Amino acid sequence: MTKVLAFVLALVLWCVWAPSARADVAGLTPCRESAAFQQRLQNEVATQEARLALYAAGSPQAQAIERRIAQTKARFERYASQGLLCGEDGLPHLITDGRWSHAAEFTLPGLLFLYIAGWIGWVGRAYLIAIRSDKEPTEKEVILDVPLAIRCMLSGFSWPVMAFRELTTGQLTVPDSEIPVSPR
Repeated sequence: MTKVLAFVLALVLWCVWAPSARADVAGLTPCRESAAFQQRLQNEVATQEARLALYAAGSPQAQAIERRIAQTKARFERYASQGLLCGEDGLPHLITDGRWSHAAEFTLPGLLFLYIAGWIGWVGRAYLIAIRSDKEPTEKEVILDVPLAIRCMLSGFSWPVMAFRELTTGQLTVPDSEIPVSPR
């Protein structure tokens, strides 16, 4: 009984006096306000300016370094203007916690990743289906038939449409009777 009472007391104390969690995003600060982010910008620009001093003004190398400095400043300004959040290291962090205010940080890259991954899988599947009827299909798995692989790659860009078509016609799946089941 004393153990139960001690447990209940500990639970009540934990619930009452536990510090509340911050609703902020893991202690991140907007990049525009982050001192570490500004220091990273200054360090990168200073490194490029030190390299710039090694070349004559107006030379192709100096012009390339000046373009790189401008690109660096523009990149950091883009990070700051998009409202990205930076950590203590001064690097922007992508927030994928489901809040709509951070949806743009992950949605487009996430969808692009899924499209590219699906394209790779669809092209690999199409290549394996195409070599299935050859007399030595395992040899073509090891030593690729490059013209055939390129044809499969070029036709794979519309993979979502082709996958939907095969799914609706029943070509993408097999009947349950053709799936082997372990006899336990």
